[in-house]
Amino acid sequence: MRQRSFRPVTIAEVARHAGVSQATVSRVINGNATVAAELQARVRRAVQELGYQPNRAARRLRSNASQVLGLIVSDIQNPYFTAVVRGVEDAAYAQGMAVLLCNSDGDPDKQASYIQVLRAERAAGLIVAPTSIRDGPMLIEVRANGTPVVLLDRQIEGAAFDSVVVDNVHGAEMATTHLLALGRRRVALIAGALDTTTGRDRLRGYLQALEARGVRSDPQLIKEGDFKYDAGYMLTRALLEQSPRPDALFVANNLMTLGALKALREAGVRVPDDIALVGFDDFPWASELQPPLTTVAQPTYELGRTAAQQLFERLREPDAPARTHVLQTRLVVRASCGARL
Repeated sequence: MRQRSFRPVTIAEVARHAGVSQATVSRVINGNATVAAELQARVRRAVQELGYQPNRAARRLRSNASQVLGLIVSDIQNPYFTAVVRGVEDAAYAQGMAVLLCNSDGDPDKQASYIQVLRAERAAGLIVAPTSIRDGPMLIEVRANGTPVVLLDRQIEGAAFDSVVVDNVHGAEMATTHLLALGRRRVALIAGALDTTTGRDRLRGYLQALEARGVRSDPQLIKEGDFKYDAGYMLTRALLEQSPRPDALFVANNLMTLGALKALREAGVRVPDDIALVGFDDFPWASELQPPLTTVAQPTYELGRTAAQQLFERLREPDAPARTHVLQTRLVVRASCGARL
């Protein structure tokens, strides 16, 4: 992973540079005379070459119990996270703890910067919605340095972490199957970012539904977005330029669904007569849209609350095996899909 100038050098990096264990580095830094002179020299040389600065204030305070949790979400503008944050905050408050909320904007550099801020604030633990599946090295290092981490909404590759997610595969399969059961055959998908497990799993559920119904998938009907409004708008416009057009559209999150609705309205497309529409994520005003929007609803508050509770369990049992909580979605049928209500 690319080195970042704002990130302090860690004991793990010093150990790798010196060719010794992290325990040896710690003993040398703390003045333990039992370490062989040759090893001490290697560690001190590595410390000097890398510019390592021990956080002595943190070491003095390590025994004090922190009353703060860190929460990093990927898009604070997404209404999905409103209830998630509330679930975390309510669970933390019940334990006499506060929450420091940070927004990564899906940017790994920004996420790394906030992680360092939260560690400097001595957060008891972190709840993180990773920017991508490749965030493993960053989060492994955080955990190795004594800060427990719970993954929220998304998972990563290469390491087992406590995580709280929904069954995205089933939710997407349910939505796509519903459209197929209504007689739609050219069901297009605006997927989320495929470098996230959320995006990949919703694509997988869509493909499984097509296969189960004997419908061949068409790569031209699958567009990858970034979970943002503009992506939903632009990708829907691209789909409308195809001939023949899709007769149904499944959009993999709420913001992209709103963008898709704008594109459909501008093009004079009637929903659901011309194109049926189903979104992923329910939100309070979905039933007030015209037509009311069929959605895959997630237990957002419960996601946040469960993530906080999992972090408390990790703090109580630091050596317990990693656990994944998978919560279920439900299909909320309204008029946009063309179902008879």
